[in-house]
Amino acid sequence: MTSTDAVISALRSGHDALAADVSSFGEDDLARPSGSAEWDVSEVLSHLGSGAEIGRANLQAALDGRPGPGRDFMQSVWDRWNAMTRRQRAGGFLESDRALIELYESLDRDTRTNLRIDLGFLPEPVDLATAGRMRLSEAALHAWDVRVAFDEHATLAPEATRQLLHGAPDLIGWTGKAERLDGQRAVIQVTTSEPGSEFALRLQEPISVDFDLPDKADGTLTLPAESWLRLVAGRLAPRHTPEGVATTGAADLGLLRRVFPGY
Repeated sequence: MTSTDAVISALRSGHDALAADVSSFGEDDLARPSGSAEWDVSEVLSHLGSGAEIGRANLQAALDGRPGPGRDFMQSVWDRWNAMTRRQRAGGFLESDRALIELYESLDRDTRTNLRIDLGFLPEPVDLATAGRMRLSEAALHAWDVRVAFDEHATLAPEATRQLLHGAPDLIGWTGKAERLDGQRAVIQVTTSEPGSEFALRLQEPISVDFDLPDKADGTLTLPAESWLRLVAGRLAPRHTPEGVATTGAADLGLLRRVFPGY
């Protein structure tokens, strides 16, 4: 299985699991505060549904060999979803997300390898694996936002975690706020489980990760891989931190939560 195939498989399993939950939600469930600040559950589903609609339009444009739909189209999609009722957002998510994944699944081997997609906000078009992994990150984290409304011990899906752990290390520099370090510099050795990995988190300007482990780190952080992904996405508040997360030295969870406030 190629990386693209694995990402598409993770998108499918994630959709099926969340769709099963959403299909059972009543009005009170959709109105619950979610794990995403200032959004209720229906608004998270709106974000996922509108994102799937825009993602499908970008993908179809690439398949047709024409430019992407552009900013005006995206704004019109957001406006339409924002105007929906909670029940319409839930139903719309189920339809829109399914349509995007079915389009991914319909692509043949050559297309999965060679297609390049203009997402409209990056310097150049990206391959299907990159576009799919970006969607998987959004889908997995926002699925957690929905589930944590009902279970404060919710975790990211294992299949998504495997694909996302080292999928886009350059994004750490975007999600991390180096100015919140107040001049502090440190190299943290991070050890994850499920899946297991070791890498260095460099708290400096810009914040980065790599596999060049230091002889002597300034601190260590040991945690499940899904918790690492939630930490750098601003979703590892104390009440959502599992037992067994361990730190030493400069690896202070309070500091790391400030440096990675979420998106």
